[in-house]
Amino acid sequence: MASQELAQKLQRRLQLEESGAVAEGEAEAVKGAAAAEEVEERSCLTASAGAELSAKLCRRQDINEGAAQPRRAAVFNPYTEFKEFSRRQIKDMERMFRLYDSGRDGYIDLMELKLMMEKLGAPQTHLGLKNMIKEVDEDFDGKLSFREFLLIFHKAAAGELEEDSGLLTLAKLSEIDVSIEGVKGAKNFFEAKAQALSSASKFEAEIKAEQDERKREEEERKHRRAAFRELKSAFTQ
Repeated sequence: MASQELAQKLQRRLQLEESGAVAEGEAEAVKGAAAAEEVEERSCLTASAGAELSAKLCRRQDINEGAAQPRRAAVFNPYTEFKEFSRRQIKDMERMFRLYDSGRDGYIDLMELKLMMEKLGAPQTHLGLKNMIKEVDEDFDGKLSFREFLLIFHKAAAGELEEDSGLLTLAKLSEIDVSIEGVKGAKNFFEAKAQALSSASKFEAEIKAEQDERKREEEERKHRRAAFRELKSAFTQ
């Protein structure tokens, strides 16, 4: 009896040890699979980071070799970058830009430029429009930002456009007075004005003129309100 009971205990212990070994083996297998997955994930991240770094290095090399232009910030100050233009002229250019930016996305695309040239009375071919954009398209996106639009007038006033350039036609036919006198280094209004006034004093004078204009408009509104009140009180008496 005692020997039978002892045999049962030994068999039970053997079963427990075997089940523990199986569990330990399963745990090791799970750990191994997790480690392999982690290694694979790390290798994928490394490959992705390597590809991104490679792309950045290639673009930097293209910029250094002149095959690509550096990307410019989306926000810029036209008054400090285009000092040859007065504040009023830049605002006129901005109004013209917004007029033809029918998509309201901050760009003039090829179709919007086509409409602009037709309205100005100088329609262009599809290839001509693409060449116009290409002349000032610094970020190679196939459309004109406001800064690139200002470059048209900058190049026109500086005599940097060919006589048969569509951009020169645009600048001449626009209602913005940039005083373009031909091309290739011709003297213009901005050069004469730059010699007469420093850019700082010019902007100060323009800002003061705008402030005076706003004050005058406010005074006129006050007078109109006072006259309306007097007229109203006369009718209510």
